[in-house]
Amino acid sequence: MTLLLLLAVLDGLAYAALVFMVAVGLTLVFGVLRVLNVAHGSFFAIGAYVAATLGTAAAATAAAPALALPALLVAAVLVGGVLGPVVEKLLLSRIYVKDHVLQLLVTFALFMILEDVQKLIWGVQPIFQDAAVKALGPVEVGDIVYTRYQLFLLPGVAVATLLGLMWFLRRTLTGRVIVAVTHDREAATAMGIDAERVYLLTFTFGTMLAALGGALASPTTSLVPGIGVNMIVLSFAVVATAGLGQIEGAALTALLIGLGRSVAVYFAPEFEVVIPYIIMVVVLLVRPWGIFGSPELRRV
Repeated sequence: MTLLLLLAVLDGLAYAALVFMVAVGLTLVFGVLRVLNVAHGSFFAIGAYVAATLGTAAAATAAAPALALPALLVAAVLVGGVLGPVVEKLLLSRIYVKDHVLQLLVTFALFMILEDVQKLIWGVQPIFQDAAVKALGPVEVGDIVYTRYQLFLLPGVAVATLLGLMWFLRRTLTGRVIVAVTHDREAATAMGIDAERVYLLTFTFGTMLAALGGALASPTTSLVPGIGVNMIVLSFAVVATAGLGQIEGAALTALLIGLGRSVAVYFAPEFEVVIPYIIMVVVLLVRPWGIFGSPELRRV
């Protein structure tokens, strides 16, 4: 019983770290742009596929172990740096002032397009590349043989991302500009802030975080069409439970949902899929604006 509980906690921490990486990008984009981006799940999937592709290429070289981990970061930067600006400039910038229903429909259409693009490029057969996991090797936790990748790297990257975001938004000039645009775009623009540039920067960074989540997930699972669907639905559950735009809340909620799901896997497998959504429903019934959110006034 104790051994199973320890395994559940370790798996839950690793899974929560991956969910947080994607959910924090989604909540950051919504907090600034006020757009619920369904295509965020596709950025996760493409990041995973690109990381697996780079990992396979690195494995064919003599420096394979040294390149395995940097390849994950390179994949995230490539996907975020290319797709982020293109999507924001050509698509999202045209629908910022549109109705939220139209925004959802447009980003959902983009999600479906990107799903087909993935199938055209990488096919429909499962892809698996675990060079990064092998590069760090296993570690014993009590009587359990676990991977250093899941035990240390995934939670470490998630914590570093959270602390880095908090520092960036509160301590740097660019971060304070982003916060100013989030609170009142009209006032920020009147003060000389280029809101369009802030939107571009924020969306690109959010895309990069989603791609990094996919890249980090790629060595631990087989990549198949549809992986973006599962992650975006789960990310929406995290964001809605925490409260839209709540970065610290997204971290705590991802941890809660990750641990809840992992415990269900070991002790009640039939509830594995629904546990995150049961948590979300219970929270929203009590606090419709989320655990860390607050009611907002709407202009009519």
